[in-house]
Amino acid sequence: MSDGTIVDVHCHCTLERFRRAVLEEGRDWHGMTTEHGELGNPKNLWDVGRRLEEMDRLRIDVQVVSPTDVFYQYDQEPEVTERIAGEANEEIAGMVRDHSTRFMGLGTLPMNDPDRAVAAMSRGMGELGLTGFMIDDHVRGVTYDDERFAPVWEAAEDLGVFFLIHQYQHTTVTYRTERYFLLNSIGNLVDRTITFASFIYGGVLDRHPGLKICLAHGGGYVPYALDRLDKGWDVWPDLRGRSQDRPSTYVRRFYYDTVVYTERNLRFLIDVVGADRVVFGTDWPAPMTFDDPVGRLETMAGLSSDEREALLRGTAVELFGSR
Repeated sequence: MSDGTIVDVHCHCTLERFRRAVLEEGRDWHGMTTEHGELGNPKNLWDVGRRLEEMDRLRIDVQVVSPTDVFYQYDQEPEVTERIAGEANEEIAGMVRDHSTRFMGLGTLPMNDPDRAVAAMSRGMGELGLTGFMIDDHVRGVTYDDERFAPVWEAAEDLGVFFLIHQYQHTTVTYRTERYFLLNSIGNLVDRTITFASFIYGGVLDRHPGLKICLAHGGGYVPYALDRLDKGWDVWPDLRGRSQDRPSTYVRRFYYDTVVYTERNLRFLIDVVGADRVVFGTDWPAPMTFDDPVGRLETMAGLSSDEREALLRGTAVELFGSR
């Protein structure tokens, strides 16, 4: 990509092979049915050509496209999840191959079996030419500080994997209430904050400093939780886990996207982590995306020209390099 390229790191697609199976052929796809895939959203039914037209309208040069989160399927048997990931990753790789100047690919992984996840990761980054993978905040409630995931992080660091961490069901809030869509509007942000803390307290980032992790939805509540996390780290030294320093010292070890909804909150995120750790994202085609994601950043009076350039272009170029 060139320095002038606008790259959307947070955007999804509902797999064409899934849609064909459940809508045209009237059968399930690896146990998934019309209840999955967010098929009520018309944009999830668009073909690649229509998608490219929308990217042009929105002035987005490249999408780092990922299968929508429903394709995680960590609750299925590992061999089924592995087959889903294999087919999903092949389809995403095909989009990249057919439109190499417009797409980069994030696959999915069978994280319910770390050995299978490492194999899928190696194939994805090698044979399929993916950029990385989108994964949930946890696997059936198990967070990523658990030792069972150690081979995943070791392989990811060696392969240069980019991770986008993005929730599916159920978020932590689900276990308190399923009312008012709080499982998403609050739950997404809660889960991202737990993920941030789990990587730190579990010592994952100390053991693997080369990991490239983007916390979707602006990192959730991370920027607002840092002071209390630090205070807890200070006053309870026996509960620091395997972390080597206060949580705030790790905040720039992650990337964050621009999927926050006010200039006030984006300004705070930048003040905490720096514009060079924030990448452009839209959450397209979800209902909570933006009508004009580029224009809203271009017109934010509170951003300096350097910050605006970093968010729209510079951080992505630094992260992914030139293509």
